[in-house]
Amino acid sequence: MSAEVYSVQSWCKRRGICVATFYNRLKYGEMPNIIKVGRRTIITAEADAEWRRRMEGSAGAASAGAGG
Repeated sequence: MSAEVYSVQSWCKRRGICVATFYNRLKYGEMPNIIKVGRRTIITAEADAEWRRRMEGSAGAASAGAGG
């Protein structure tokens, strides 16, 4: 189990996503799960990995549907 956590800003920088886009897509469940700790919002390494798997899966499904 990894103890690595990211702030929203550092996670967005790591993934190349605008912070505004993060919060817009969070409303639709398209971003990793967040944890509120006091005033901080964090993203765990596990949530990041799960999000990455979901995105890779949806990208694979989209490209499979595009061929034809």
